[in-house]
Amino acid sequence: MYNREQLRERASSAIDKKGAIGPDINLDEFDDAPVPHSYMADEELCAIPEQDQKQLIMAGLDVTKKERGGTYFQKDTEVIHCHTQQDGIEVIPIKKALEHYDWIKDYYWKLASVDADKYTAAVELNLHDGYVIRALPGSKSVYPVQACLYLEKDGLQQNVHNIIIAEEDSELHIITGCATAPHMKRGAHVGISEFFVKKNAKLTFTMIHNWAEDMIVRPRSVAQVEEGGLFLNNYICMKPVRSLQMYPTTHLIGKDAVARFYSIIVGTPGSEYDLGGRIFLKHPGNRAEIVARTISNGGNIIARGHLIGEVPEIKAHLECRGLLLNGGLIHAIPELEGRVDGVEMSHEAAVGKIAQEEIAYLMSRGLSEDEATATIVRGFLSVDIPGLPPQLQAEIDRAIEESDKDVM
Repeated sequence: MYNREQLRERASSAIDKKGAIGPDINLDEFDDAPVPHSYMADEELCAIPEQDQKQLIMAGLDVTKKERGGTYFQKDTEVIHCHTQQDGIEVIPIKKALEHYDWIKDYYWKLASVDADKYTAAVELNLHDGYVIRALPGSKSVYPVQACLYLEKDGLQQNVHNIIIAEEDSELHIITGCATAPHMKRGAHVGISEFFVKKNAKLTFTMIHNWAEDMIVRPRSVAQVEEGGLFLNNYICMKPVRSLQMYPTTHLIGKDAVARFYSIIVGTPGSEYDLGGRIFLKHPGNRAEIVARTISNGGNIIARGHLIGEVPEIKAHLECRGLLLNGGLIHAIPELEGRVDGVEMSHEAAVGKIAQEEIAYLMSRGLSEDEATATIVRGFLSVDIPGLPPQLQAEIDRAIEESDKDVM
């Protein structure tokens, strides 16, 4: 393990560890000093200006907290609201958890490596905050917990560390969003997330990004799933961003554990995306699926997927489909790695354009060309996600609907 001086050196250096991806970013260009904000009561949340509320709802945060099991809301470097509304579900700022609860030490930096790259090092050196969301043994989410990481100060680097725990036989649903204030132009978000899915637990985690056009985004996340557990990870990014780089990793460490990754990405002009996912299948009966839908409307998208079958009697599938609308680049990189006899692994990847005959057919049914194109795009982005709670499916559907005009 690195000491703090070594971490500081690493935090100022380029990425050099095997497996790192994407362009290097100079973090010295951003300010990471604390930004004070006052805590907000329920009535103050509902009084947030309408324009800001629109940014928040596009990232999945409903200030009314209707049909939400709990709320975590961080603005810049400060937690401005944190509350749980359901017994058996805990929502705690991570700084508070580290100060008051010994059990958090069993999870903090246990999956992600603090020395993985300069971004992980930066979070350890200057942690602003983040959330701990935990479902106690046997508890079931009635409504999803909502969490939002919001940037208001221009030029800020926001450093967060999140820990999500679904204890044995529990069921936890989370919708988490990242967004920027309407006036904000430039900033950086560096986030560490560690997921623990215990025996026979189910965790559904849906992330929606709604960034400013000149944002640098560097999430780093690792998950482990125990026997009989299910981890369903959904990612939606349909708004402009300068540079996004993420490659979440999941380890299936128990028999019959399952992980599924679904992502919907729309690349706008000037945006760069380097993303994907990696799943290790380590025990018989493990199942894994990575499904990506990408549209380039002038952006550059690298879509990766890596499935590693380490034992017999596992099944894994990878699917990446890309649609080029107005130039740009889609680079699909599917990887299957079978290390023993008896694995069952498959992949399919395709990149293309909208077929003119499809547009012509819809126009013959009375749609304009723009309406026909939008209908095809919506259908392309619609992904059937087995087991997704209705509230989360509704958020995904709404994000797709709201983004139609931007895609076109």
